[in-house]
Amino acid sequence: MTYTDDHLRTILKRTKVIAVVGVSMNEVRPSYYVTRYLSLKGYRVIPVNPGHAGKKLFGETVVASLSEITAPVDMVDIFRRSDAVPPIVDAALAAFPALKTIWMQIGVEHAGAAVKAEGQGVDVIQNRCPKIEYQRLFGELRMGGFATGVISSKL
Repeated sequence: MTYTDDHLRTILKRTKVIAVVGVSMNEVRPSYYVTRYLSLKGYRVIPVNPGHAGKKLFGETVVASLSEITAPVDMVDIFRRSDAVPPIVDAALAAFPALKTIWMQIGVEHAGAAVKAEGQGVDVIQNRCPKIEYQRLFGELRMGGFATGVISSKL
């Protein structure tokens, strides 16, 4: 899938609340540090993982399922295998009538679920990471020396 930078930037700017499905409590797991990063950027991030329900993560209580979230959610970020996506998308569409985005992490894709969500007016991003896209689109990678536009083999 190809997404324009403007489309990704619009999604990241309009999003305020993100439900992260499959978040880990293990700080070396990508789902943990992506969730942490997004929370540090000002997003309200609601962790979803039935194995850790009731625990606290980044100031929020982990819930077992999307249906337990009472706040409006703008984006559902999926950290699960591709074959687990359809029921997650179904639950997201049922729980959040004003949902704007389904975001599937790197390596996660499901064409059928994407078509279903898009048919209900929800933007779908597949096989991308919102942390990476945020850093790339809002200039943060340059601070770390990446994306400088200079190609060099010097260390």
